Amino acid sequence: MTPPSRPHLRRRTAVLATLPVALATLVGAAGTTMPGKAGASGAGDPYFPLSGNGGYHVRHYDLTLRYDTSARHLDGRAALSARATEDLSRFDLDLKGLKVTRVTVDGAPAAFRRDGQELVVTPRRTLRAGRDFRVTVTYAGTPKPVTDPDGSADGWIPTDDGAFVAGEPQGAMTWFPSNSHPKDTSSYDITVTVPRGRTAVSNGVLLGRRTEHGRTTFRWRETQPMAAYLATVTIGKFDVEQYTTHDGVHVYNAVDPREASAAAPVLKKLPSVLSWESKLFGPYPFRSAGSIVDHANVGYALETQTRPLYDSAPDIGTLVHENAHQWFGDSVALTAWKDIWLNEGFATYAEWLYTEQHGGDSAQKTFDTLYARPAGDHLWAFPPGDPGSGGNIFDTPVYARGAMTLHELRKAVGDRDFFRILRAWTAGHRGGHGTTAQFEALAERISGKRLDGLFHTWLFTKGKPNSA
Repeated sequence: MTPPSRPHLRRRTAVLATLPVALATLVGAAGTTMPGKAGASGAGDPYFPLSGNGGYHVRHYDLTLRYDTSARHLDGRAALSARATEDLSRFDLDLKGLKVTRVTVDGAPAAFRRDGQELVVTPRRTLRAGRDFRVTVTYAGTPKPVTDPDGSADGWIPTDDGAFVAGEPQGAMTWFPSNSHPKDTSSYDITVTVPRGRTAVSNGVLLGRRTEHGRTTFRWRETQPMAAYLATVTIGKFDVEQYTTHDGVHVYNAVDPREASAAAPVLKKLPSVLSWESKLFGPYPFRSAGSIVDHANVGYALETQTRPLYDSAPDIGTLVHENAHQWFGDSVALTAWKDIWLNEGFATYAEWLYTEQHGGDSAQKTFDTLYARPAGDHLWAFPPGDPGSGGNIFDTPVYARGAMTLHELRKAVGDRDFFRILRAWTAGHRGGHGTTAQFEALAERISGKRLDGLFHTWLFTKGKPNSA
């Protein structure tokens, strides 16, 4: 992701329920519950305590949306196929600011109430651990973005012709009910109906489009596991280009006409960038790829899965960065936002490598330029492996010092083992999750070297480290 005002960096208001729990269980449905446990209202992440939820895993989202670009009104129906991981008498979904009119669990009406960004659902009967269930939520309203701890906006961001929908780290809850933490990854079917003349671009493969009665419906499918923050349904007036690469990856580019001339020479390089990254990081992890280039003035880009989202025409560095995330962050997901350097440090180092291998400065020179900054520079404000808060996770140290950590690793183990480590990381955790501790262990195993001192110095030590 790329944050406001810094190139290639990126980067709960609701009516509180006043009904007591006993009375709230009468809202929406009648029925009885058996002894069980309430699922946690968060996934346990200290940076975003209410993001995600406990007690279940969502296997699949089936979202059916209708958006009126003039009225900026969204109608939605979300069907979540999930599995209980403990006995659940009730559970939470993340949803902010939209009005819920009906909730069912396995087809039966369920009680529900709102508590800030939490939609609290009480099924008629306790969901036993290991049981598969389906929760369906019908909702509507005017979706709005959330303001992140660093002051930037994410989620459903209205534009002059539709919406720029970018969910990192907490914006998914602005447009669909979800278990919104990278710990929980799922497959998706997303159907979006918009006024004729608008295009709705989402993740994965376009299954079909149909226009009737002045509206066009787009059906998208992403079969690979995806964190909620990586989902998008960006809407606008777009020129669309589709083709298949020699590797069999289907490319779908959607470009706002106002950005077309500036974007064209960069997007033309996408197949070669993906081919180059595949050689370094291993096979491209998805069936589809592409770009969404909007005219949105949001101030950052995001690695939305299979189809990065840009608020204006990207430069080549941004294209390399966001597509490197398809391996680092999308295919291999985080378990905690504290480990965000595994996403942003790696994507930043991909930029350094691309520059090095395409006639520009060596990675060593880029490192040296950064390292020359004085000890009081913001680059050394906090260690990338321990940013300290959600307000820091898209700041310079995570990106630049995270990349510097990888360069120090490369120097310590040599190019052969370094690139073996990167490919083993993406292969071993493909479609799953990875932690900093696991990456450190992998690097030591492949290189045969003790690296704890290096990682401690560059990832977890405050201030400017001593360079090897």
